[in-house]
Amino acid sequence: MGKRKGGYRRKTRHLMTKNARDKGKIRLSAYFAEYKNGDKVALVAEPAVQNGNFNPRFHGSVGTITGKQGECYNVAIKDGNKAKNVIVHPIHLIRCLK
Repeated sequence: MGKRKGGYRRKTRHLMTKNARDKGKIRLSAYFAEYKNGDKVALVAEPAVQNGNFNPRFHGSVGTITGKQGECYNVAIKDGNKAKNVIVHPIHLIRCLK
């Protein structure tokens, strides 16, 4: 049996692309965004920044902030019936309304 080819961004050609009007420099306010425990956030990957990214299978899911780890945040999400904890940089998070 051969080894699996590709990394964690494999088969994400359209998932990890930006619209034409979103291209360019990233916003520093999004890069240094602050969140509090209990905030609802959506996991939306910023393709220009690979550090602190999550697995592409969680793209678009909504979770709650449970803590901070370095400059990243711990986000509790639900994957089917299983509760999971994902460590994500704030550039890949979008605040949701409660």
